[in-house]
Amino acid sequence: MQENKEYYIDCDGIDIHAKLDFPEKQKDKMPLLIVIPGLTGHIEEKHIIAVAKAANEIGFATLRAEMYGHGKSGGDFFYHTVMHWMLEAMRVIEHAKHLPFVSDLYLAGHSQGGLTAVLAAGLKEESVKALIPLSPAINIWDGARRGDLFGMPFDYDDLPDSVGMSDWSISSDYLRVARMLPVEDAIRNYKKPVLIVHGTEDESVPYRYAQELVLQYQDATLITIDGEDHCYNRHLDQVLDAVKDFLCKMENA
Repeated sequence: MQENKEYYIDCDGIDIHAKLDFPEKQKDKMPLLIVIPGLTGHIEEKHIIAVAKAANEIGFATLRAEMYGHGKSGGDFFYHTVMHWMLEAMRVIEHAKHLPFVSDLYLAGHSQGGLTAVLAAGLKEESVKALIPLSPAINIWDGARRGDLFGMPFDYDDLPDSVGMSDWSISSDYLRVARMLPVEDAIRNYKKPVLIVHGTEDESVPYRYAQELVLQYQDATLITIDGEDHCYNRHLDQVLDAVKDFLCKMENA
């Protein structure tokens, strides 16, 4: 009988904080869903816990992991970039696939975690059976290329030392890295099933990014949650139903 576990995964000297949870009814071999929170997020957020518990309810083990500079993980938030996250997500995938009870490996991420999942799945396509980007923040990459991110226009020839909102800031290197991310290559390389879930009233990542993303994958489905915001504060049950239906279909295929 496997027991729930809170621990750290080493990534080149940076500790990645993670929680491993198991379904009530266990088997010797079980599918595992990795769940990555978003920018300024952590693994104890309501929607992150809910997605993990929904997977546990249908027989999946889950591994919630906080990336560089977030939650209890190592690294300085100010200096984090999506490249840090992409590389750490790859390390988490490598760690998870060698856990002795894992039969199949699935990857989910919310917002910046969703963008990270898109990148990591493209780079570790052979290890990830299916991908679930939840409100994926493709606008980070797109906005960095256009010179307008988080509603803040900027000039690459005259970047400030930092950018951010009223309650947080990050190094301008975040912008430099974001526009160089291999998003298109990652999407093109991932040919397995993809479930995208996005709300029409998302205030952080416009819904149109999900509409564009679903068309770029070879085998993708978009579940639209009408009237929903970025963190699913109105219709979380619909998000969970979509995730459970998708995972059940994948395991029963």
